[in-house]
Amino acid sequence: MRDALFPAGQPGPLPDGRVRFIGAEIYRGSSYGAHHPLRVARVSTVIDLARALGWFAPGQYLTSPRARPHTLAAWHDPAYLEVLQRAEAGAPVTAAELRRFNIATPSNPIFAEMFRRPATAAGGSIMAGQLLRDGGVIHSPGGGTHHGMPDRANGFCYLNDPAFAILSLRAAGVERIAYVDIDAHHPDGVEHGFADDPDVLMISVHEERRWPFTGLLEDRGAGQVWNLPVERGFNDTEMAAVLERLILPRLAEFGPGAIVLQCGADALLEDPLSRLALSNNAHVAVVQAVRAMAPRLLVLGGGGYNPWSVGRCWARVWAALSGREVPGRLPAAAEAVLRGLAWPGHRDGKAPPAHWFTTLADAPRPGPLRAHLRARLAALEARARAWE
Repeated sequence: MRDALFPAGQPGPLPDGRVRFIGAEIYRGSSYGAHHPLRVARVSTVIDLARALGWFAPGQYLTSPRARPHTLAAWHDPAYLEVLQRAEAGAPVTAAELRRFNIATPSNPIFAEMFRRPATAAGGSIMAGQLLRDGGVIHSPGGGTHHGMPDRANGFCYLNDPAFAILSLRAAGVERIAYVDIDAHHPDGVEHGFADDPDVLMISVHEERRWPFTGLLEDRGAGQVWNLPVERGFNDTEMAAVLERLILPRLAEFGPGAIVLQCGADALLEDPLSRLALSNNAHVAVVQAVRAMAPRLLVLGGGGYNPWSVGRCWARVWAALSGREVPGRLPAAAEAVLRGLAWPGHRDGKAPPAHWFTTLADAPRPGPLRAHLRARLAALEARARAWE
């Protein structure tokens, strides 16, 4: 796997305590189409904000390689990979192949970079696993495509880069890996691949009764699977309780050698594809807390379909990981990045509030710790005690 993705001149293993960012320009120039939720700028916004704020030290920003088909075949069906490449090139694809591999749908359209873009995300996750061999922290916001299935596209995800992050860490010698997912949507593709693996801990906090309608509280696989569906309106107070009563205790009990955190920003209040109500303070709190739980941490992106809220959130995540101070008021260059964003075709048509241009930090969004969540946390705590 390493030989396929690390041409001459790529950096070696990441020294202990070092933090790196993996990005690529393909995210700037590609779109799923004019009407798709992923028509908006996301990763490029994070990169531009970090550069405007001087948040990349020399050598800290790395360009993601593109994973090659024979490397991707370690988890994906080679026939599926071949059809993705053929469709991207505009070569003929049969109707039967489109149905079999779930492409050319509203969620998973054919577009100009439909293989190269996800292959770049997968390459970044594989690269991160190898760089973390000796410890450290990496942020790769282009990753987090947690719905991809081995033999088909699923939920905007053509490939499953979190699966490759886990496989890459394992190839680097890490035996116990924790996967934590705070995206609004359940990571059905990752769970499909690792639910029965006792050396992979899986924790997902996601909105109940939301696509893909998987990840029930009772689901536990044969390995270590902890799913927590939460009600709409899920707030910062409730996420703090989830962090203290579910995420951190399970990580401490498992003792991972590495953590992969999928940090989807669609759980934020402003996102159009969920009904959760977090501020980006909740994401930063999770990132800071889990960082202390393992010697290796990879933070991926994921969902997030409001260009301002996702860009501001992941830029704050990078600041937290890299030890940068977030200014109360952004300097002109960073403000210009946010003022330059567009959200074409958004249905409510409202002008963005001024603080989306001038700040990165949201106002806190506290709220009640509701009975529904208290009961579900108690049920998971009882399950954990029964295992002791």
